Amino acid sequence: MNKIVFEHYPASKLPEELRKGLEKDATVRVVIEEEAKDGERDPFPGFRNLPKIERKPMTRAETLAAIRRIKAEDRPSVSAEEAVARIRQLRDEWDD
Repeated sequence: MNKIVFEHYPASKLPEELRKGLEKDATVRVVIEEEAKDGERDPFPGFRNLPKIERKPMTRAETLAAIRRIKAEDRPSVSAEEAVARIRQLRDEWDD
């Protein structure tokens, strides 16, 4: 891919739609890069290295069995208020 960089380019020389919101006497940095063709571009970089797991869709019987198994574990349910409080507590840890 080719890349062209213009440093300290006068904003007044830019097309109208690119100049919007800039001062008349401002200078800008313009970077022009050629986009990769769809065949060359990897839409999910890094995911090709992950192991591929083949899974079949669950049958109706398998789905019902999974639901029964999860319900049998009898996990305590959480109210919406309690869930929000937990999330806020975790979020606020980062503010300290």
